[in-house]
Amino acid sequence: MTAPDPDGLLAEQLLRLTRRVHRIQKRHLERRELGITPAQSRLLRTLAHYGSPPRMADLAERLEVVPRAVTSLVDGLEANGKVRRVPDPANRRVIRIELTDDGRAALRELRAARRSAAKEILAPLGGEQREALGELLHTLIDGTVATRCGETSE
Repeated sequence: MTAPDPDGLLAEQLLRLTRRVHRIQKRHLERRELGITPAQSRLLRTLAHYGSPPRMADLAERLEVVPRAVTSLVDGLEANGKVRRVPDPANRRVIRIELTDDGRAALRELRAARRSAAKEILAPLGGEQREALGELLHTLIDGTVATRCGETSE
């Protein structure tokens, strides 16, 4: 008989939670009938973080996908009026991608869907558990040990 593998169990739990989060977010997106896929949603959220319209290559790099994948996503979003291609004012050969008003409205709906999904996922947790989970997730995301106010990490 083999000894239990706690790291393997944690890895499996994280993967199962990730799949559950994706399923619930997808369901909340579908309820809002935005006609936006999870990948398009990610592109819109990423686009919103830029101060000025980025190039497709910038989006591909930020999303860690091949440029062709971004082209397909932009094509779909452009067809639905969520983004538009605009020439770069400094170099007309360069095309940039910007959100439309409809795209900004869709982002607001996407954020609301994500909040609803998070509320559903976190419902079983109390306040202290949510705080502890937040600290743990922060540590895992940043890869550094989190410290509480007044504490120092050594």
